[in-house]
Amino acid sequence: MSEMGKATYMLLAAQMEPRLFDLDFQLLADAVLTLIAVIALFFFLSYFLFNPARDFMNRRREKIKNELDEAKKSQEEAEALKAQYEDKLKNIDKEAESILSEARKKALDNEASIVAKAKEEAHSIVERAGIEAEQEKLRVKDDVKKEMINVASAVAKKAVGNSMDVNVQERLVDETLKEIGEGTWLS
Repeated sequence: MSEMGKATYMLLAAQMEPRLFDLDFQLLADAVLTLIAVIALFFFLSYFLFNPARDFMNRRREKIKNELDEAKKSQEEAEALKAQYEDKLKNIDKEAESILSEARKKALDNEASIVAKAKEEAHSIVERAGIEAEQEKLRVKDDVKKEMINVASAVAKKAVGNSMDVNVQERLVDETLKEIGEGTWLS
């Protein structure tokens, strides 16, 4: 190998030799451009992708939180209603007993009212019957009196004759009745 070949070979070997950090200008420029591109891409994606996704996630989080709050509120209301219904179920026997008690009381009041009306009606019937009996007694008394007058007048007519008129006959019958007494002929 010639000297030139040796030198070229060395140069090539030196260039091919691995370096710990291959820091040359081109590498630094590529790294800076890559870093700028990554930062630009980050801001671009952040503005157009991450922020909307973040907003969407925040809205979703708020919606879920509101739904959970509503569910919790509904559950509390349901538990309150359940407790209220359980109390009603516990007191249903008492309510039924009070309703039955009131119904019994009303029935007894109605019964007492009906009995009082029946007694009052029976009393008025007895009174009317007593009044009617008294009236019938007076009517019979008058009928008997008239019959006695007719009989006495017929007897007197035969005894005295035709000379006596009706007024005289009635006066004589009344005097006779007074002498005998009204109690005698009524009994």
